[in-house]
Amino acid sequence: MPPKHWQESATETVQVVLPNDSNPLGFMLGGSVMHLIDITGAIACHRHTNTLALTAAVDGLEFVHPIRMGDIIILKARVTATFRTSLEVEVEVFSEEILTGRRQPTSRAFLTFVSIDAEGKPLPVPPLRLDTSDDQARSLAAHARRATRLAHRAKRD
Repeated sequence: MPPKHWQESATETVQVVLPNDSNPLGFMLGGSVMHLIDITGAIACHRHTNTLALTAAVDGLEFVHPIRMGDIIILKARVTATFRTSLEVEVEVFSEEILTGRRQPTSRAFLTFVSIDAEGKPLPVPPLRLDTSDDQARSLAAHARRATRLAHRAKRD
């Protein structure tokens, strides 16, 4: 399989935060943010692999700033590393105030997806082309997160 650039599968999701996704304080529900993170990450994964995929893990999800009802939520996803049958996608989340246009980061998560066929069997994924030092640094960090996750799993099993 030929390697692919992360730009080929980069994904952006944008929507207005409505009352049904907000808590009584007027902030977006964390679960709604997580749902959008998973969907946006999955789209980037599908674009890279052109296969079905399952979410296998979510690493490093933190809520740094709340998102107000009526603001815009922006999610940007990119593939950071590929493994044999899985890959990691970084999803960055921003809020944008409608009246001022002020944008600020609110969350970031790293998701691991497993590429599968119609029967649910893992499939190889195309390698990720690492052209810049930033691409290489992101990939190294992804490999470190994966090693930590696999070590935790080995202790658990």
